[in-house]
Amino acid sequence: MTTQCINGLAVEIDGEGEALLCIHGLGGSSNTWTPLLAALSGFKVIRPDLPGSARSALLQQPLSIERYVAALDGLLGSLKIESVHVMAHSLGTIVAQHLAVSHPDKVKSLALFGPLVAPPEAARPNITARAALARSGAAAMQEIADAIVKGATSKETKDQQPAVLALVRESVMRQSPEGYAQSCEALASAQSAAIEQIEVPTLLVTGDQDGVAPPVNVSAMASRIPGSRHVVFDNCGHWTTFEKPQRCMQELEQFYASLKLTS
Repeated sequence: MTTQCINGLAVEIDGEGEALLCIHGLGGSSNTWTPLLAALSGFKVIRPDLPGSARSALLQQPLSIERYVAALDGLLGSLKIESVHVMAHSLGTIVAQHLAVSHPDKVKSLALFGPLVAPPEAARPNITARAALARSGAAAMQEIADAIVKGATSKETKDQQPAVLALVRESVMRQSPEGYAQSCEALASAQSAAIEQIEVPTLLVTGDQDGVAPPVNVSAMASRIPGSRHVVFDNCGHWTTFEKPQRCMQELEQFYASLKLTS
């Protein structure tokens, strides 16, 4: 494993093989994917912290989906990588969809966890309000983290996996207030990509208790992406890779085996 700073992004790179770009969600980091690394041994796994998240610097301009896409495209250019498989979570799935539509030659497949095309209109004001709260400082980030642990994990995770709750809380609390606020604003203003244009193999995974990516919404996404596969995990909330890592790895191994990778 190597950790590099590329174009202001903290990037972890593991393994050899076809390139796999991992895009975390709001309040996440490269560690969103750490529980799944055992299933990715045949890949060169590239795990950046998005601009403004975790260890990566903010951009000079306000964050947006388009600027996330540009930052990741620039990262691939700096690494001299022409095309990648893409794995993403939550906000990162929106970025991944836009990347696949705007740069179809660069994306070989999509594995999307807790996916959404954009926030529902009714949720946008609440996300913007969360950005304002985050800017009030560290105490607010703790308050936000506690609310996310309560609202975005399953009942079973709360009852049986206290370490997962701590990991979600830590992931959010480690964000800088301004970086998290701008990430919220990027999500609040996100618009759907033309996902009907996605032609690569696509896996959509959500939890039966995921309020951000409810199964009915993900099923509707699957119907718009030709040939995509939709999986729902029992007893799982929105933090799929933390709450159900073994199930995630099983689905990924099956998905990537079906692609008959060349290396």
